[in-house]
Amino acid sequence: MIKDKVVIITGASAGIGEATAKLLARNGAKVVLGARRAEKLKQLADEIDQQGGQAAYRELDVTRPAENDDIVRLAKERFGRVDAIFLNAGVMPNSPLSALKTDDWRRTVDVNINGVLNGVAAVLPTFIEQRSGHVLATSSVAGLKAYPGGAVYGGTKWFVRDFMEILRMESALEGTNIRTTTIYPAAIDTELLGMISHHDTADAMQKLYDRYAISPDRIAQVVALAIDQPEDTTINELTVGPANQPW
Repeated sequence: MIKDKVVIITGASAGIGEATAKLLARNGAKVVLGARRAEKLKQLADEIDQQGGQAAYRELDVTRPAENDDIVRLAKERFGRVDAIFLNAGVMPNSPLSALKTDDWRRTVDVNINGVLNGVAAVLPTFIEQRSGHVLATSSVAGLKAYPGGAVYGGTKWFVRDFMEILRMESALEGTNIRTTTIYPAAIDTELLGMISHHDTADAMQKLYDRYAISPDRIAQVVALAIDQPEDTTINELTVGPANQPW
């Protein structure tokens, strides 16, 4: 059941995070929104409240451990508990390795890997104590296969794949009943392309997305599907993308 579940969403100010927050709230979830753009979060929370939902928000840089702790604390203070966390924040400044965009490399690792680690570290003590919880994370089809220009981005998304699977396995072995869901989107119409500073890569990706990209609502629907499962069932992995994209 989605109704009354308390769900933290990172990267909630736009794209997949925003669409997921709206859908879950319409289905009765209490959503706690985190992202760097506080003004966007306020607009989203106000919209959810005006439509009869329940939302709280906090400015969040997922690379800062203390801010991840703060949003978990907010969820518990405002709604009394945490049932799920959707680790959706990410960046995709793709480029050929030969371009040596090392600042982009470091930023990608910090957000896409450390952001996931920080979110899990913040929520895991609560999930272990209550012996229940659901961790969802956005990986990518680049976490399943290799793409030129995406060496660092893809590497971070492969990390998410492995990390989430081991979290699932260890929870099963330890009896903590923590469910996991890793989502591998293909071309989804989000703001990720705006982060690509390498001209040729940006141009190629834009053409790809112009041809194939589908709405982030499609990912929100599979997030809702995973959360809606009975507590004894986990949908571990979901690969989602345009029906006409060969990936």
